[in-house]
Amino acid sequence: MKKLLIVVDMQNDFVTGALGTKEAEKIVPNVKARIERAEKEGWDIWFTKDTHGEDYLKTQEGAKLPVEHCIRGTKGWEIIDELKGYAEHVAEKPSFGSVDLAEAVKTGGYEEAELIGLCTDICVVSNALLIKAVSPELPVAVSKNCCAGVTVKTHEAAIQTMEMCQIEIR
Repeated sequence: MKKLLIVVDMQNDFVTGALGTKEAEKIVPNVKARIERAEKEGWDIWFTKDTHGEDYLKTQEGAKLPVEHCIRGTKGWEIIDELKGYAEHVAEKPSFGSVDLAEAVKTGGYEEAELIGLCTDICVVSNALLIKAVSPELPVAVSKNCCAGVTVKTHEAAIQTMEMCQIEIR
């Protein structure tokens, strides 16, 4: 059975940098343990990287969230040190969700996909719903203890939303 673990945006700026939170820092050991288990079980492991250019503040997202983050080539854009060694397959994404990622999952012959990472209430939920939309019969899961949101309240709201959309919450 071919399975896929998607590690969403575990980048310096989301853990300890410009948009970092204590909740994001707390999940790092859980994320690392989940990746190690998936690796032992023979799962494919893909990472995503939120990626912006130097013109970020001139974009729609930059106007609504005027905090420069994940600018290509900066330390904040990099995968956190604890996980770098696992990040062999990395897909950059210029937005919250990636249609290209969803299509790759659809055509990849996977029998299951699981998402972990940051932020539950923005990029995790966006990508989980996109994958479910293009592959409605594919079991899609999210590991709650391997995710963190912008706030605890919005993390929980995203978990509820995904559960309502038939995404398994583990």
